[in-house]
Amino acid sequence: MTDEPLQASNESTPTLARPGILVMDVDSTLIDQEVIDELGVAAGVGGQIAAVTARAMAGELEFCEALRERVKLLAGLPVSVFDEVYHRITFTNGALDLIDALHQHGWTVGVVSGGFHEVVDRLVQDAHIDHALANRLEVVDGRLTGRVLGEIVCKTTKLHALQAWARHDGIAVDQTVAVGDGANDIPMIKAAGLGVAFCAKPKVQLAADIAINERDLRQVLGLLSRD
Repeated sequence: MTDEPLQASNESTPTLARPGILVMDVDSTLIDQEVIDELGVAAGVGGQIAAVTARAMAGELEFCEALRERVKLLAGLPVSVFDEVYHRITFTNGALDLIDALHQHGWTVGVVSGGFHEVVDRLVQDAHIDHALANRLEVVDGRLTGRVLGEIVCKTTKLHALQAWARHDGIAVDQTVAVGDGANDIPMIKAAGLGVAFCAKPKVQLAADIAINERDLRQVLGLLSRD
């Protein structure tokens, strides 16, 4: 792997000449922040939550249990916290350019997140993303209860989302790209036609076809064939 790849080494590199789909993680990939960590700051437990996040993304903790542990610490926060966090979030350098370029070539873009729909849905609208899947937090009387609603988005869910969206859009596996930074992105990265580790943890870089270690998502375009 190289820090600044010019092209992927796969013999069957996805091409911009045909429709395809790119699916990426949200936290620390599409955006510069980890939303759960930002919520933790608002709750006054930022350091505690950030430490658990780092261990979960490195693959040292089981993701679902780690998420439940962190979400419990958010109990009592008013739903207005989502507005505060959303306005602190920044798209990763090149993210919007990458999405626009893929759309111009007839591609679709999806995001899968262990974060939360309450923030992700706004990012999806801002970036004109085609598919999205994230967790949802329980709210009672305008405040977070500290619980996640429904099935938690985990590594298996992310893999299944990539596969389902590709089928929905009529895209062959060799025209799929997955981009992520954490251990819960590994299955989709390994299953995609091209798996990209983006400023990722060591385990993810080992699992991916190629790594980008500069925070510029436009570099993904250079990995795709134009023939």
